[in-house]
Amino acid sequence: MGETALTNQLGIHCLVWAGGTSQAEVERAVKQTAAAGYDLLEFSLHDMDNLDVDSTRGLLQDAGLRVSCSRGLAFDADVSSTDPAVVERGAQLLRASLATAAALGAKVFTGAPYSALGKYPGPPTAEGRANAISVVKSLAQEAHRLGMGIGLEVINRYETNVINTAADALRFADAVAEDNVFIHLDTYHMNIEEDDMVRPVHLVGERLGYVHVSENHRGYLGSGHIDFTSFFHALADVGFGGPITYESFSSTVVAEELSNNLAVWRDMWDDGEDLARHAHRYMSVHLAAV
Repeated sequence: MGETALTNQLGIHCLVWAGGTSQAEVERAVKQTAAAGYDLLEFSLHDMDNLDVDSTRGLLQDAGLRVSCSRGLAFDADVSSTDPAVVERGAQLLRASLATAAALGAKVFTGAPYSALGKYPGPPTAEGRANAISVVKSLAQEAHRLGMGIGLEVINRYETNVINTAADALRFADAVAEDNVFIHLDTYHMNIEEDDMVRPVHLVGERLGYVHVSENHRGYLGSGHIDFTSFFHALADVGFGGPITYESFSSTVVAEELSNNLAVWRDMWDDGEDLARHAHRYMSVHLAAV
């Protein structure tokens, strides 16, 4: 795998290739990720009970790919709930997910470990936010023992009520107060919540640990209206050297529960291989330009 100009690893989300993590789906995802020139494959752990961890780790190693893992939670396992039983279900699920990520060889476990993924009827309560902070702090301490980092992905208001902006993420991370907790920015969510594509990157600065690149409609990069030129220049401004992972969803590849939570109802593309190769070229050109 060739390095980009800024030596960032270029990754791709597994849902470009497959809706689940059966053996056949994993084999296809690994093969196509490597063929498209990527350095890293991100697995969503919504389907981790069907994942053969040992086999997958071997496939990744044989393909020369690094791995990251992500997940969100359901409302019956919401760590920002005020119901202790619901919080504990979420905490158990996160611990199991972290263990799976570690067994795969991931150094990054990210996503929304702080809430459910879905539309909330109002802002978080003080008690609920405190519960989420407590769970993430415990998770980060376990991750530290495993040599891993925990990412706080900044997600739009229609998918969480806890962390919607870079400033929210910094406040939450400060409350967690563990040095292996980093901020994860996603251009799709930034497009909805932030004033522009530059100031949030500058605000987060050296605490930025992971990036999702996605168009405003989740389709082909450059076919929407996101200002990727400014965004990539901002990454260079802060010296970001971490993974940059392409994330795109289409109803062509469906993970039913996750797709419904994320409102993935449109055919934004129907050829994952062409989409992935285009995204790799697009991101490489932007990195080379800065």
